[in-house]
Amino acid sequence: MKISQADILMVPGYTNSGPDHWQSRWEKQMKTARRVKQDDWLKPVVEDWTDGLIAGIEESKGSLVLVAHSLGGQVVAQAIAKMNAHHLSLIKGAFIVSPPDVENPGLRPKHLMTFGPYPRDPFPFPSVVISSQNDPFCSFDVAGDMANAWGSLFVDARENGHIDETSGHGPWPDGLMVLANFMKKLDA
Repeated sequence: MKISQADILMVPGYTNSGPDHWQSRWEKQMKTARRVKQDDWLKPVVEDWTDGLIAGIEESKGSLVLVAHSLGGQVVAQAIAKMNAHHLSLIKGAFIVSPPDVENPGLRPKHLMTFGPYPRDPFPFPSVVISSQNDPFCSFDVAGDMANAWGSLFVDARENGHIDETSGHGPWPDGLMVLANFMKKLDA
């Protein structure tokens, strides 16, 4: 499947993705991309955010690929249990970048821990988790555990921080290549 053949749903994390973030840049470049709408990007509530994701899925008309960053990855994982068969049939894959460790008591702000514990059931669709060895919000081992639990392909992003604009990943062309390769393996 090519990027142009799928409905791309961006699932940002805490505070949303700013204009220089790779998610925002990709969304502008991809004709079929749009963003999940959340009522409050500064005070995430797991029930509201998972409902926001499901509402975004319901707007899809065909093959859907979720592209999540940070807390958005936990939103995807938490929302699966709330999805019906129709929602799940639309999702062809999930591309998750830098999921935070929502079980770490040192995570700040603390209310992000309400998104934990992270589900340990395999996703019912193909997925990839990309994590950096020095992400300040999740140890590499915990990210690997999440990927393993979710049945995701785990991609080592080496030492690249949280893979956002602060770590120098505005356009992030390497990530776009990984997404394109992942999508080539998905059925339309």
